[in-house]
Amino acid sequence: MRAPYRWQLPSRSLELGPRTLIMGVVNVTPDSFSDGGRFFEPQPAIAHALQMLDEGADILDIGGESTRPGVSVLPHESSHKPAVTEDEELRRVMPVLEGVLTARPDVVISVDTYKSGVARRAIAAGAEIVNDVSAFQWDSAMAHACAELRCGVVMMHTRGQPGEWRDLSPEPDITSLVVHDLANHVQVALDSGVERQRIVLDPGFGFGKNFEENYPLLAHLDRLQRMEFPLLAGTSRKSFVGRTVGKRRGGEDAPPHERYYGSLAAMVVSILHGAHIVRIHDVRPAVEAAAIADAVLAAMAT
Repeated sequence: MRAPYRWQLPSRSLELGPRTLIMGVVNVTPDSFSDGGRFFEPQPAIAHALQMLDEGADILDIGGESTRPGVSVLPHESSHKPAVTEDEELRRVMPVLEGVLTARPDVVISVDTYKSGVARRAIAAGAEIVNDVSAFQWDSAMAHACAELRCGVVMMHTRGQPGEWRDLSPEPDITSLVVHDLANHVQVALDSGVERQRIVLDPGFGFGKNFEENYPLLAHLDRLQRMEFPLLAGTSRKSFVGRTVGKRRGGEDAPPHERYYGSLAAMVVSILHGAHIVRIHDVRPAVEAAAIADAVLAAMAT
């Protein structure tokens, strides 16, 4: 079952529980694993975002830096500069954010960033959610920034950094690790002044988990409900889906554009195990599949 919550944002609150909310992914990067940079320029990205809204997305998640496996996201010791600078990330994200808000002033926008400076600019421009894949671990100023901004936050679990993921040792109980780490990260957020009603947790499928570890995490997602926060699940086009689909076909891992049906299946499972929000690339089919999952949850409650 799925507990009800109200997610407090700067200008409104969102009801979570009765219906799964759909968060559409807008990658404004030249090297996205999922779309290969198709929406790197502002106008195609804005058009794509508006199409997602027309197809039923409740939230748009706009991101300007890829965090796919293998990339470097934090400053290199040799250069002391991040892989994508704050200025570059803002150059990518802000025209899309502003263009979408001009066309649809009431849209709920999330900015996918771990940089506090980007978060501040985006929230000032009208975004209402900061989606931090590091759960405030990669920028020590992020927790205090989100507390001051009084925005909604998504705190996602990540093991290590993308450049380290291929070398991480297997974790015998990945769900317990995720619960333990997120509990610690949440306490840091609360101690920094982030209000409890503004927090959503994301177990971070694919982020520092090997292919096999994602399935027990998905199967036991309901254990995260005991933390008494709403949950977001992002399984769309992830590598673990591609590995399973590829094995079924008897060949190599399915590429991102061939993970469509597997992604929908994983999404439905996440909803049945407690996800309040799902982060996806293909909105229209996700809206329809989520409606069926929601109907099943409603029937289970009677």
